[in-house]
Amino acid sequence: MSATPPAGRGSRPRLRAAGATAILVTSALALSGCVQSQRTESGNGGGSVNSTFVFAASSDPKSLDPAFASDGESFRVSRQVFEGLVGTKPGTADPAPLLAESWKTSADGLTHTFELKKDVKFQDGTPFNAAAVCANFDRWYNFKGIQQSENLAYYYGSLFKGFKDKPENAVYKSCSATGDAQATVTLAKPFAGFIASLSLPAFGMQSPTALQKYNANAVAGTADSPQLSEYAKGHPVGTGPFKFDKWDVGQQIELSSNDDYWGDKGQIKKIIFRVIDDANARRQALESGSIDGYDLVAPADTQSLKDKGMKVIQRDPFNILYLGFNQAKKELKDVRVRQAIAYAIDKDALVKQTLPEGTKVATQFVPESVNGYNKDVTSYPTDKNKAKELLKEAGYPNGFTIDFNYPTNVSRPYMPTPEQTFTNLSAQLAEVGIKVNPKPLKWSPDYLEKTQGTADHGIHLLGWTGDYNDTDNFVGVFFGHQKPEWGFSNPSLFDELTKARGVSKLEEQTPLYEKINDDIMKFVPGVPLAHPAPSLGFASRVESYPASPVQDEVFNEIKLTS
Repeated sequence: MSATPPAGRGSRPRLRAAGATAILVTSALALSGCVQSQRTESGNGGGSVNSTFVFAASSDPKSLDPAFASDGESFRVSRQVFEGLVGTKPGTADPAPLLAESWKTSADGLTHTFELKKDVKFQDGTPFNAAAVCANFDRWYNFKGIQQSENLAYYYGSLFKGFKDKPENAVYKSCSATGDAQATVTLAKPFAGFIASLSLPAFGMQSPTALQKYNANAVAGTADSPQLSEYAKGHPVGTGPFKFDKWDVGQQIELSSNDDYWGDKGQIKKIIFRVIDDANARRQALESGSIDGYDLVAPADTQSLKDKGMKVIQRDPFNILYLGFNQAKKELKDVRVRQAIAYAIDKDALVKQTLPEGTKVATQFVPESVNGYNKDVTSYPTDKNKAKELLKEAGYPNGFTIDFNYPTNVSRPYMPTPEQTFTNLSAQLAEVGIKVNPKPLKWSPDYLEKTQGTADHGIHLLGWTGDYNDTDNFVGVFFGHQKPEWGFSNPSLFDELTKARGVSKLEEQTPLYEKINDDIMKFVPGVPLAHPAPSLGFASRVESYPASPVQDEVFNEIKLTS
């Protein structure tokens, strides 16, 4: 899908925005005085560290209830307020204990027993215990009607496959409080990525008291245009280091330090997530001092910010940028045509000319750090003559013309400059006789609806930032079943992916995914292009920032000098 937004894939379904989010460059800069006032009021004075941190968000969150969210801006806020049973090891996508201090999994992969952290309370004073854990699991399983839609329970539906009223394919079975600090979750079928998936903000632990008090499940509207509950608009309650204070839709969200937090509270006492939807405005706001940081620095801005004394921090790439093929189009049904396009592309040139420093060329649809990465995968080194030969064999000696869909006015972690990427690839394809009809389209919701929900597109640019370290979170998302994006049905591949997903022993699962990754590249549903390295920009007072490849970044870990 982080899948993100700044987290995650652009193709994940989105809740519709709750209000206008546009803030122009001039208005962003005009806020500087207000922000400085807020900082002064909340600071400690006497030369102490300024304790208000202002971060520029690209949009409003779509929901303050992470169970009903899938976008990066929602998750950025969620990670401050909520915590899951499982977190990630610093600087990696690998699972690590959080609210669960440890866990044991049965040999058959169906029973998971969690030993919980003791003496933890939700921000409303409700005890965090095994009963609260089971209340959360049972809440997700009992979603009904539009609550189950992809626009709401995207992650639960995608990963756990079924709900109580539709249990045929459901992965979850039950949860029991086997002690005040011990919860046992039983699955109906093995899911190798279960533990790792719990690091997603969508599965953060929420106060059962607040969920009930503020009618968290009272979602109105339709599946295509849901209306948020009272809870999701203004009463989120977790166990995290920051608690929710205020949401001025289209303007900003304010959080403050949770005085009763069980862990390190850190230096920051107040967070302001300010909505600035224009990339240039975010950069200028940082340069003016009205914000402390922002995500997705444009590659062209990196050196300029450094020259002005700002800090630019890179996340390790945990993503994939790809050129997708819609096999509903006649030309793309022929594997020789798909292979020809793969041979026509010079990925090294693409990376050098259009993508940020630190980007790695992709050979397959998973990063190198993910289980099942195949170093011997079928590859297509740049070979223009080979591409022309394949096109001739396929009946296109003079090439052909195809629609090329790409998004505009957007920057994603895996696709920082889509217009430049489109221009570069179009020129490369022209060298082998493939001409393109440019089909630019506004990112959300138009581009996603066109490429993900219809057959009316050709070759197209998209990508994905991994949510957690599991192969299914990449290739399973893309190719686990028939989708309009790709326009093909491949039951053999679908079955392979379903089987691998349920194998709980890593030593048995790894060769399955290695074969799957090679099978995918032989089938060539698209061309994996690169693993771009996303960048964040910060004011000089930010000494360190806990950059995470899956954006698991909690602001109590930020170190400030002033």
